[in-house]
Amino acid sequence: MPNAVLIDDLLDFIRRSPTPWHAVDNACNLLAEAGFAHLRETDRWPAEGCKAGFVTRDDGSLIAFRAGRRALLDGGIRLAGVHTDSPCLRIRPRPTRHSQGYAQFNVETYGGVLLHPWYDRDLSVAGRVTGADSDGQLVSTLVDFRDPIAFIPSLAIHLDREANKGRNINPQTELSPVMLRLGEGESFDLEQVLLDRINAGGDDSIARVLSWDLLLYDTQPPARVGLRSEFIASARLDNLLSTYVALRALLAADDEHASMIVCNDHEEVGSVSASGAQGTFLRTVLERLIAQEDTHADAFSRTIRQSLMLSIDNAHGVHPNFPGKHDGEHRPLLNGGPVVKSNANQRYAGSSTSAALFRSLCERTGVPCQWFANRADLACGSTIGPLTAAELGIPVLDIGVAQFGMHSIRELAGSEDPDYLLACVTEFFNRLV
Repeated sequence: MPNAVLIDDLLDFIRRSPTPWHAVDNACNLLAEAGFAHLRETDRWPAEGCKAGFVTRDDGSLIAFRAGRRALLDGGIRLAGVHTDSPCLRIRPRPTRHSQGYAQFNVETYGGVLLHPWYDRDLSVAGRVTGADSDGQLVSTLVDFRDPIAFIPSLAIHLDREANKGRNINPQTELSPVMLRLGEGESFDLEQVLLDRINAGGDDSIARVLSWDLLLYDTQPPARVGLRSEFIASARLDNLLSTYVALRALLAADDEHASMIVCNDHEEVGSVSASGAQGTFLRTVLERLIAQEDTHADAFSRTIRQSLMLSIDNAHGVHPNFPGKHDGEHRPLLNGGPVVKSNANQRYAGSSTSAALFRSLCERTGVPCQWFANRADLACGSTIGPLTAAELGIPVLDIGVAQFGMHSIRELAGSEDPDYLLACVTEFFNRLV
């Protein structure tokens, strides 16, 4: 049976995390409540080390760790890697356009968005706003309108009789959300609207808005679905489900071994950024932690080669309406347990050794284990696993829970799988072998 408390907490975390910056902020609050120290990259970290801490970069990426009782050179670090971003529509720097008397948001796609489901949804706006305070100093704050303020209406079938025959969507001309009917001579000033919304929430830190990172999201809340509530439906299951489970596993881990979660932004657009998996964030944090124990030149490489990372990102469940899109022998089921993702060309990271270790974890915890491999005639996606393995030289295994509708505005997963995944990741942190 699904763990009702875990599912409630997971869905609440996703509901309160419409953007990567909100997800990291919510995760930081949970870590701080559990006694983790908030470290900053610009500060000198305590010379005596830190038993449990977290550090952020650019507000959208997070690394949290437990130092463990054993030395890093005596067993390495157990890492779980996830990502905080999801495909969506983002508002451009010149945020609005006017057409036929309507004000519309000027948007562009972020990541590999499944476009059709964005039509006819009650949309809101959230993100990070940067401006100047009363002294002219730059300051950033989070904003979430929460209420539905925009809508992308479909064109009536009477005006497009070919709409059900695979019509392509032009993201430049056909995806602008409607958010205001303008009166004669009326204009729309997003900077003022943002400032008013921030001030209305009791935040007076910004006197003048200068820039923003804003995206649209569906206001329909996450929900249990199915006659037996065996599914969960929500936006951003890819990959906030993995993010929350990894966070909970770290909070539940004992202190015998060093354990860490790394939550990267920008995975959906290739991870090439300062806070993405191809950036320096994880390496610099690891270097600082390892140097606190051993300053020898080879300490980093010796620790890394004793470490292991689970790259946790959702997998494609076999779709009952499209079973032919899967290899016949690799068809993960929702509520069938974690999925080991395999690709001969290393689009997913892993080896027989890392896969065997994970299967042993599943056996010890009584959790079922599944396999996914793409059809040989279809291109394979990827995630942070191969990138982190190449950047650090650390052994990595790509896993995740099965889901439907990946990269849609609303996705579906099994309500038992988060508990399965939590048991495995917690066991990974506590007793790898």
